[in-house]
Amino acid sequence: MIRQEDTIAAIATPVGEGGISVIRVSGKDAFECVERLFEGTKRIRDMASHTAAFGNIVNPAHGNKTLDEVVAVVFRSPHSYTGEDVVEISCHGGILVTKTILNSIIEAGARHAEPGEFTKQAFLNGRIDLSQAEAVADLIHAQTERAHRSSLDQLKGKLSKEITEIRNDILNFCSLIELELDFAEEDIELASREDFIKRAEKVICRLQELIESFNVGKVYRDGIKVVLTGKPNAGKSSILNTLLQENRAIVTDIPGTTRDIIEENLNIDGILFRVIDTAGLRVTDDPIESEGVNRTMQQIERADLALMIIDYSESMTDEDIEYIDSILEKMKGLDVAPLVVLNKIDIAGGKQFTNTGTLLHFPFVKLSAKTGEGVAVLKKQMVDLATDGKAYQEGSVLVTNSRHRDALVRAKKLLSLATESLKQEASGEFVSVDLRAALDSLGEITGEITTDDILNNIFSSFCIGK
Repeated sequence: MIRQEDTIAAIATPVGEGGISVIRVSGKDAFECVERLFEGTKRIRDMASHTAAFGNIVNPAHGNKTLDEVVAVVFRSPHSYTGEDVVEISCHGGILVTKTILNSIIEAGARHAEPGEFTKQAFLNGRIDLSQAEAVADLIHAQTERAHRSSLDQLKGKLSKEITEIRNDILNFCSLIELELDFAEEDIELASREDFIKRAEKVICRLQELIESFNVGKVYRDGIKVVLTGKPNAGKSSILNTLLQENRAIVTDIPGTTRDIIEENLNIDGILFRVIDTAGLRVTDDPIESEGVNRTMQQIERADLALMIIDYSESMTDEDIEYIDSILEKMKGLDVAPLVVLNKIDIAGGKQFTNTGTLLHFPFVKLSAKTGEGVAVLKKQMVDLATDGKAYQEGSVLVTNSRHRDALVRAKKLLSLATESLKQEASGEFVSVDLRAALDSLGEITGEITTDDILNNIFSSFCIGK
């Protein structure tokens, strides 16, 4: 059973060969554990916080054999990442030396840290709230500038501050309602119902703004899955190569060249697009190509955005139009955003897009993968569709976590119920119950209201050492 008072240790840097590795030790006996192994210019227990000392890590069990030359940095409670006494040992990078030192620390009285346990201790010790703790993991996994920026904003407490302000407003409502109940017999009204309703509706609007920001926030955090689809030889692989600016996919004039899935990451305006090139969609007797078509349909079903590539230099038959329309309609049912891409405009002879099928009901762009004309427009369209045309505003608060969004939705619903009760002049007891429940929902975001199951679920996804 994990106990909060344990002293824990783990490798805090990626395990492997490198110039340096860092081993983190945290807990009430952190200084004592490390001092048993450290022979240096200073004694660990005598060092001031945020100071370093050079020395050797030795193994007392083997005659004080030197394991490595290290630098030990001391962080005294509460001025450390975890809020506890912490020692960080910087040793030479290498799997053997790092693990040997860690094992010696474990033998000296510490135990192996669980995934995310250092950050969990920081939360339990009040150094950060739960939303900030989750931002740590997001910051580590951020692959684009916007993901990094939104994670850093959350780590700095922007979302926490907004949630705290909203909770304080609701708490004020609740306090007045419950205070009135104490004076029910005297028929004292501390604030008009109309004033309550106006203030509550303002808070509901703030909650709705945060909920809507999730549509953009989740894109910044998780990225967008984009599938390139269309008939064989429409230019899907050429478009992938053009977007990546490298020859990633094989391009030939022979239809059906791509038979398997090719996936690459693409950063456009700070948004991560996971672009997938797929086999051409057509009816075929070739069992290998047929399997490729099946995999294409599976990718479309799991996509956020699908680019329907059409060879603009060739006329489409009624059968082509019917088939493409069926795929596009299927995308609508799957909540996949479609974008029609008319490729090969460099050899299309300036013809106009006159299709009378459902293609005209979808956004489209014209481009040439060969010359690059129109590619910038395609990228902009991809960003607009990914973010619903809403750009990140400096200083705005974004919700990037589905757990947070769910809590906000519950809080809004409960606050709306309380407002409706006020309009119907219901008893303050009914209003108070909904307001208290709304407070609890918001408290789940910052960790003021939480359970062991929630904490374990969050921190188990962290890497060991963080």
